[in-house]
Amino acid sequence: MFKRNRFLTNKEEEAVVDAIRTAEKNTSGEIRVHLEKKTSIAPMDRAVEVFHLLEMNNTKDANGVLIYVAIDDKKFAICGDKGINERVPADFWESTKNLMANHFKNGDFKQGLVDGILKAGEQLQTYFPYQDDDKNELPDTISIG
Repeated sequence: MFKRNRFLTNKEEEAVVDAIRTAEKNTSGEIRVHLEKKTSIAPMDRAVEVFHLLEMNNTKDANGVLIYVAIDDKKFAICGDKGINERVPADFWESTKNLMANHFKNGDFKQGLVDGILKAGEQLQTYFPYQDDDKNELPDTISIG
C-alpha cells in the first residue's frame, strides 16, 4: 500500500470525487478511479482485472468506466464496460487518455483525472441519460490497491 497524498492531496482527492459525482448526476453510468503503486502486467490488463474486482461489470446497463493509475510506473488505462464501449466513437478512450496525459506530464494529476472523468461523463450522459429510477450502483470514492 502507498500513501494516498503522495499522488493527490486530500483536497485534490475531494475534487476528483466531486467530479465523479458531477459526471454521474446526468447519467445512469458509473465512474470509478483506482490508484495503486505499481503493476506487473500491462496497464489495460490490470485495469480489466480491477474492473472485475470492483464488480463494475455488474451494473444494470453495462456502462461502468474505470480510470486505472499505476503511480510509480507512470502508466494508466481507461476501461469501459460493453454497454458504453459499443456506443462511443472508436477513438474516444484514446482521446480521453491523451487529454489526461497532457495534464499528467505537467504533474497536474488532479486536473487530468477530473478532465477524464468529466469527458467520460459527457459520453455516458449522451448514451445513458439519467432516469428517475436510477441508483448509484457503485461507490464514488477512489479505490486504492
